[in-house]
Amino acid sequence: MKFLITGGAGFIGSAMIRFLINQTNHCVLNIDKLTYAGNLNSLSDVVHSPRYQFSATDICNHTALTNLFNEFKPNIVMHFAAETHVDRSIDTPSIFIETNIVGTYTLLEVIRNYCQQLSYVDQQNFRFHHISTDEVYGDLLPTMSPCTEQSAYSPSSPYSASKASADHLVRAWFRTYDIPVVISHCTNNFGPYQHPEKLIPLTILNALNNKPIPVYGNGKQVRDWLYVTDHVDALYTVANSGRIGETYHISGYNEYQNIEVIHTICDILSEIKSENYTNLITYTTDRQGHDFRYALDASKIESELNWKPKESFHSALYKTITWYLNNQQWINSLAHK
Repeated sequence: MKFLITGGAGFIGSAMIRFLINQTNHCVLNIDKLTYAGNLNSLSDVVHSPRYQFSATDICNHTALTNLFNEFKPNIVMHFAAETHVDRSIDTPSIFIETNIVGTYTLLEVIRNYCQQLSYVDQQNFRFHHISTDEVYGDLLPTMSPCTEQSAYSPSSPYSASKASADHLVRAWFRTYDIPVVISHCTNNFGPYQHPEKLIPLTILNALNNKPIPVYGNGKQVRDWLYVTDHVDALYTVANSGRIGETYHISGYNEYQNIEVIHTICDILSEIKSENYTNLITYTTDRQGHDFRYALDASKIESELNWKPKESFHSALYKTITWYLNNQQWINSLAHK
């Protein structure tokens, strides 16, 4: 089959492409605008595959997208392309509106026109997989149960509001135009090739470079952590076997306070390097509108599609830290972005 991946030079998108090229026989077209978060070095081990193609294209460009669809003729579209960093959305929300909302709308319209040209059989086999986030549901109190696929949306930041808007567009195009869609929401991802603006790689790299490790507020905000390879496995399952029109939650079942995650990283690094890193921890002013806790109930994907994460948090975190220790060349490539 042919997979069209938007945002395939980003963290999760590139992991998806590495999986498709290295572990399946599918063909891949990677569409990425190559903003600061897109890094083609994350795809260095698949770039020479005859089953891989890349196009530096903005998903807001209707004409360019249309041409790519008509040339490549995808069977499955997986939509990763998005601005994702909450801090950046607070500083410059317009970029998030443009990419996450206008970009998703443009992609949906291109897909609507593309599907009309397909044969009946190809229409039945086509699907659009929209990748979303747990942040659209807003935050939870410690005593509240994890969100289900029926939970109400309550986004807090410009980022989560833009992703919620994109989700609504996807569902509207499914209801109104019969576009065959599936949607998935995930908890916080981590793993190799993640941009160091995110908590786990930021903590690792700041520790290794003897820089302050910043902690927002009291650091007791809770996140559910999902190893990126587990996420990719779940996404492939949803894209191929998920029921059309349905939403699936993907969770790591690893709820930890941010400060607990930071201390665990420091402890693992201390074991490896025999140095103390906790003295670098520095408390800073809390983020505006900072959500306290996110959590997703992933019982639906487990019962319907027989998926659950394989990695424990500590085993995956150890693998992640080891990867950053051993991949200085990739880290150096970020300096040129």
